[in-house]
Amino acid sequence: MAEIRLRNICKRWGSFVGVDNFDLTIADREFLVLLGPSGCGKTTTMRMIAGLEDPTDGEITIDGKVVNNLEPKDRDVAMVFQSYALYPNMNVYENIRFPLKVRGVDPSTHDEKVRRASAMVELDEFLHRKPAELSGGQRQRVALARAIVRQPNVFLMDEPLSNLDAKLRVSTRAQIKNLSHELAVTTIYVTHDQIEAMTLADRVVVMKNGIVQQVGSPTEIYDKPANTFVASFIGSPAMNLIEGQVQGGTFRADRTEISGLSVPDGAMSLGFRAEDASVVESGGQINAPIYTLELLGDATMVTVRIGGALVSVRAEKAYRAEIDDMVSIHVPHEICHLFDGSDGARIGA
Repeated sequence: MAEIRLRNICKRWGSFVGVDNFDLTIADREFLVLLGPSGCGKTTTMRMIAGLEDPTDGEITIDGKVVNNLEPKDRDVAMVFQSYALYPNMNVYENIRFPLKVRGVDPSTHDEKVRRASAMVELDEFLHRKPAELSGGQRQRVALARAIVRQPNVFLMDEPLSNLDAKLRVSTRAQIKNLSHELAVTTIYVTHDQIEAMTLADRVVVMKNGIVQQVGSPTEIYDKPANTFVASFIGSPAMNLIEGQVQGGTFRADRTEISGLSVPDGAMSLGFRAEDASVVESGGQINAPIYTLELLGDATMVTVRIGGALVSVRAEKAYRAEIDDMVSIHVPHEICHLFDGSDGARIGA
């Protein structure tokens, strides 16, 4: 298997910086997710590992070997792309088999390897079909099997679920999770979908404008975001963020007053998760008219507007009210996160 080390990797095109000083060790058999919005540098980072882009500065090692000057075919990595990139003139069996033929693998082993890979992604009954006869989810599974059949040291997956509908994304995500456990191969997965990151990753790297914002387990990223960008990007819904002032241990903003905070005075953003607060009859720290209500089945999401921000809290599924009704929200001070008002960095542990 393979440990991957990225040492101060940079990628520049003229004055534009795509990736800036990326420094990380990816452990053998780890499932690492690069997460961020479009243009943050996550796919560029993956392409440099694959050899499809050359880093401007820095060093990439795979299994202890510097690979900066190696061709993609010599790095022993397999990629799964957002587009399935299947050969339309070949059936599923031949599409899966193709990497073995290209790499000169002993033909007598092909059938066993192809059928093992197809079984892993439940494609046995479709091996005779052409890609045009398959659904989007089935095509993506062919692409996964084609990567699996090579038995590479590293899997690289670039937004492989983006072209699937919501139901297929859930089932294929579960399949990828199970495959990663079964294959135990170092995997780097690129996505802009924080739910994919939270459900799949051993560790998540959150990126913005080519710069790493935070690295940690999904739980660490969710529970202790490093700054307001991470807080606003992770979670469904994202963390509530309210801009205000702290004075004498009390945070004050529009319709909001939360006491008991042990932080210095000054301008800050206060954050809390929707599930950590609650709707009460009266006496809450936030009192505002309801902006909208969303029935989720297992709960009711109540949203109010505080200054320029929308603030949501999960209420019981039986909770009913009307838009513009006044609501009182209890926000315990111990569940609050505080971020510096100037640079958005987390304050405290």
